[in-house]
Amino acid sequence: MVGGLPFVPEGTTLPPVPYLLVVLLATAGVVAALRRRRPRVTGRRVLALAPWMALGSAAHVLYVVGALPPLLAPFAGSPTVYLTVGSLAGAAWLTADAVRPDRVPAALAASGALCLVPVVAAAVSTGLSPAGARWSTIALALTLPIAGVVWVGLTRLRPETAVTGGVGALAVFGHALDGVSTAVGTTHLGFGERTPVSRILLEFDWISSVPVLGEGWVFLLVKLAVASAVVWLFAEYVRETPAEGFLLLGFVAAVGLGPAAHNLLLFAVAA
Repeated sequence: MVGGLPFVPEGTTLPPVPYLLVVLLATAGVVAALRRRRPRVTGRRVLALAPWMALGSAAHVLYVVGALPPLLAPFAGSPTVYLTVGSLAGAAWLTADAVRPDRVPAALAASGALCLVPVVAAAVSTGLSPAGARWSTIALALTLPIAGVVWVGLTRLRPETAVTGGVGALAVFGHALDGVSTAVGTTHLGFGERTPVSRILLEFDWISSVPVLGEGWVFLLVKLAVASAVVWLFAEYVRETPAEGFLLLGFVAAVGLGPAAHNLLLFAVAA
């Protein structure tokens, strides 16, 4: 357990050494293969990784609720699960690029969804919380117009950000969903924020409460401001170096979408 260190989220653990070695070797092997083959990186291909971004979070929910077999559980702890799923996604990308290079986005999205659906089903089979499922649905429904308004406003205020396309929109949506779901979870379901910096934003006593979001509206506002600023700053990078720009912006999107997907599923099964 390393979650007690400053700025490290609570619940952060390292798996037993044999598991850690397997994950590190698998990750290193996939990274080496990707560097050697150098598959083409486009916005569509990075956007197709969205189901994989959610897969890691869903697998971690199974870990949290104790629904994984003991043999597999260490692979789904945090942060090990991100390396586990990242190596699987990289392997899927390599396979798709070798078999049907013209169909990589579809293959990536389909394979990620095929892995995600049974993991979500397994989590739901442990028991569904009516209140948690209701608030998860409300959080998702509320996020869609919020993210849409922010994205339209950003591309009109800074037209150059449109070059980031779907990946930029996913980054805004992912962080909006993380902000809304976190606010809903802390206000209505009694969940706490595991990340120290985020927890500080949620614990200001002087913040006025608003309907649905409670005091978490400030956290959402900060998330939206940061995500919008990052997308704007990445616009020139994406234009000049699309491969690197889209990959890094995809990572930014994953940092928002992953925790958001984790929140929604955890609320639905553990609230």
